[in-house]
Amino acid sequence: MLGSSPRRLWAGIVIAFASHGAFAATTLTMTTEYPATSMPGQGVSTFADLVRSKSAGKVVIDASFDAAKGIKSGDMIDAVEARKVDAGDAFAGALAARYPLFGVSSLPFLADSLSKARALNKSARPAYEKLLAAHGQKLLYTTPWPASGIWSKDKVDSVAALKALSIRTYDATSQDVLRKAGAQARNISFADAMPRIASGEVNAVLSSGDGGAGRKLWQHLPHFAEINYAMPVSIATMNLRAYQALDAKSRKAIDQAAAQTEAEQWKRIEGRLQQNYANMRKNGVAIDTAVPTPVRRALKEAAADSVRQWEAAAGPEGVAILKAMRRP
Repeated sequence: MLGSSPRRLWAGIVIAFASHGAFAATTLTMTTEYPATSMPGQGVSTFADLVRSKSAGKVVIDASFDAAKGIKSGDMIDAVEARKVDAGDAFAGALAARYPLFGVSSLPFLADSLSKARALNKSARPAYEKLLAAHGQKLLYTTPWPASGIWSKDKVDSVAALKALSIRTYDATSQDVLRKAGAQARNISFADAMPRIASGEVNAVLSSGDGGAGRKLWQHLPHFAEINYAMPVSIATMNLRAYQALDAKSRKAIDQAAAQTEAEQWKRIEGRLQQNYANMRKNGVAIDTAVPTPVRRALKEAAADSVRQWEAAAGPEGVAILKAMRRP
């Protein structure tokens, strides 16, 4: 009798812990190719913290950064659909190679201010949700990036300097625009670009101050030209089966965490540019906020057909997004 008491006591502890959910936690994996310090990285961390809090620990997001899972943005929809991960954050421009609709936020000189980026995101969101649903997924939230500029080894102070760039771009449209402007442009992920930047094969990058700062581009590219090319977004998405397998309270926690993360990300962007510039200057980056008119003109002329080409690729939904955005 006495010998069995410890076993009965342990069984009681197990039951007590189980009744309080100590053994009921569900762990979901989530990944991004960007650093934890970047806007998308902070979004993933914010979402994970909020899910844990709002679910009282019943749902845990196992987050990874810097493409630690080997999944780049362009492959994220397929990876989440196949449930290689339960959820992921992807740069929308990189998704556009397979799903043109996601290229809308990266269209050149369309959303070159925060207010325009908000309007464009609102117009595009229903189409994003529809496309993701067709791939067995649920849109969690979007993350805005600061406006894209050109990081370069040498100052981009003339059309000749623009044409001398061997530049990493982030989607097919930006590659096309920079090529039309005379540069050697390559649409590759940051993960693939970094070794080429370090070797000098790539001497410029189209990116925000945020993305560049996260990768410490100042180690190789000490100039930044503020061209306000676009304010693109990243998309956070979740496998629908993983979501539906949760109980009602846990699904509510996911929904609430996603909505709050989106609100915080769009609020966070407001002061991000100033933070990035301060960090860049501290690390020796020369920021050119007065890019010469001939350079701006060359870029805008090279971008003239991009919106029309995107509309043709994206189809009626793309046309509807731009039409909704242009309404007074």
